[in-house]
Amino acid sequence: MSIFDKFNSSSVEQSSNAQNVQENKVEIFTFNSLPESVEQLKTLKEASLKTPFETAALTVLALCAYAADKQIGIDMLNFLRGPRPLSLMDISFLDDRFRDGKHFVPFSYFKGAVPENDYTPAVPFTLEVQSNPYSASNEGYMTLWIKSGGADSPRQITLRRKGDGRWFLWEQYIMVGIRTPKSQDPWS
Repeated sequence: MSIFDKFNSSSVEQSSNAQNVQENKVEIFTFNSLPESVEQLKTLKEASLKTPFETAALTVLALCAYAADKQIGIDMLNFLRGPRPLSLMDISFLDDRFRDGKHFVPFSYFKGAVPENDYTPAVPFTLEVQSNPYSASNEGYMTLWIKSGGADSPRQITLRRKGDGRWFLWEQYIMVGIRTPKSQDPWS
C-alpha cells in the first residue's frame, strides 16, 4: 500500500447526533454532461442533497453554469443554499471572481483539467470530494475539500445540515486564484 492509498482509505462512523468522520474519505462523482438549467440540476440523483458530498459536487456544477450564464448559476446556487439564498454581496463576490475571463476556475476541479490544456476537463466530468478527521468538528456542519488541477492544495467548501437531513451549501472557498491557463500565460 502506498502512502497515497493510505490517505485515501476511509471509514465513517455515525453517532446519534452528528456524522463524525474518523478518517479521510473520498467520494467520486461522474457526470456525462453539465446541467444547463436549475431544472436539469434537480433531475440529477445528487440533487436529493442527502449527503454533504453530493451538495459539494453540485456546487461545482452550479459555478460552471454561472460562468456560462450568471442567472442560471444564481438559480442553481440558490437551490443548493436552500433557505439562505445568495445575497447581493455574495453575487458581487462571484462576479469579481469571474472577472477578467476567469471562467475556467470552476472547471479546474474536474479530473484532467490542468493549466497545460487550459482547464479542459476530461469527459465524463469527474470530481473527487474529500473529507478529513476534522470535517465534522462542528455539529450540523461538514467541511469538505475539492482538488483543483491548478492548485497545490485542495479548496474548502462548507455544508450545513437542515433539520430534514438535507445538506445545503453554507460557504465555498473554491472560487479562488489558481495557476493561469497556458494560453493566457505570457511566461509559458
